[in-house]
Amino acid sequence: MTVNGGVSFWWQQIGLPAPRRTLPGSIDVDVAIVGAGYTGLWTAYYLKKAEPSLRIAVLEARFAGFGASGRNGGWLTNEITGGRERMAKTYGRQPTIDHQHALNATIDEVLTIAVDEGIDADIRKGGELTVAYTPAQLGRLQSMAEALAAWPGTDSTLLSASDTASRVNVAGTLGGIWHPHCAKVHPAKLARGLTEAVERLGVDIYENTPVHEIEPGRARTDFGTVRATHILRATEGFTANLAGEHRTWLPMNSSMIVTEPLPETTWESINWQGYDTLGDMAHVYMYAQRTADGRIALGGRGVPYRYGSAVDTDGSTQPATIDSLTALLRRFFPALHSAAIDHAWSGVLGVPRDWSASVTHDPRTGLGFAGGYVGTGVTATNLAGRTLRDLVLGHTTDLTRAPWVGHRARRWEFEPLRYLAVHGIYAAYRAADTSEARGRQTSSPIARLADLVAGR
Repeated sequence: MTVNGGVSFWWQQIGLPAPRRTLPGSIDVDVAIVGAGYTGLWTAYYLKKAEPSLRIAVLEARFAGFGASGRNGGWLTNEITGGRERMAKTYGRQPTIDHQHALNATIDEVLTIAVDEGIDADIRKGGELTVAYTPAQLGRLQSMAEALAAWPGTDSTLLSASDTASRVNVAGTLGGIWHPHCAKVHPAKLARGLTEAVERLGVDIYENTPVHEIEPGRARTDFGTVRATHILRATEGFTANLAGEHRTWLPMNSSMIVTEPLPETTWESINWQGYDTLGDMAHVYMYAQRTADGRIALGGRGVPYRYGSAVDTDGSTQPATIDSLTALLRRFFPALHSAAIDHAWSGVLGVPRDWSASVTHDPRTGLGFAGGYVGTGVTATNLAGRTLRDLVLGHTTDLTRAPWVGHRARRWEFEPLRYLAVHGIYAAYRAADTSEARGRQTSSPIARLADLVAGR
């Protein structure tokens, strides 16, 4: 029987962590970080390494790695949140190229830190493969390949149908794009290892300590107030729970399933012998990896958004979502028609109104934040953590000059407008995918309209 929830398969596989202490009362520190996901942990790590004397407290509503950091698809990839063209239009071509190179280098930075800190997170660098399996998808894929070729640092290769299938044989593959700047990881193992590394440096992590309100110099909880020179928000999809932040980022839901361990004969039949991560060109796109213990972990959108920016507590997802992801898995790989689905779960990611991530710190107030990764955070969080380090320490570096520093997006609309809009957008995307699967040769105009409404 499929296990549903329990935070995630990743956490259930290695065991939920023993709870750390809650905040013992009001305290004074130099830096308070709200949120113990990848952003908060990387920021604490780099700050403490740079300035060991800093008193740093990380405040977490549940446990370190509870949110998207312990539930994601495990893609350590180089994607610019919001896209290169959008960033270049606002900030210029060369800053965008520099940011792309910084993200490429970040993948190796994470690999290096994992080795240095003894973090065994099943990290394998094998690149990212994106497939097209309808004529309309192939048209978008070819257009994307042309666009990527215009940008240094993307290093992508357009593949024929046969070359794509030789890497991973998705049924009906018409073509693909591959690039080398991606590694697969075990998200919870990375979160656990990074948490332990941060604690070894002397950073205090207080769990089961939700922060309700942030203001200059203070983070307020039910257990006391943390007074700090710098307060950094690293709450991503849970940002809406903070006072005054309800419309800042939209908590978008994403769901995943994972199969039972598959025999080697199955892997041979689908040609998935390497460490490629796998995505597609559908409007409601999927993402997948081959896990270290021989499973396929596959994700995509289920119910995209809960009314009023509500977020889940245990990671459970809707039965209909499990069914649709299972059907997609078997459409991709008919050889898996009888493979059991061992676990399903969901989580929220932070979506700004312009779908672009940002890193900000105001030296006058000491307030800062990073996030809005829209699902690209496994890599971006590390780069954001190093950037926040430099901003807090007052250093002017290539990182602090990056185009996402100081970026601001307008707030999301009031309810019920955003609920109706988000559900309407994804209904349009699903309708477009259905039309294309039935033989439409070009991208559906319904999807283009949805992109306009979404602001993508």
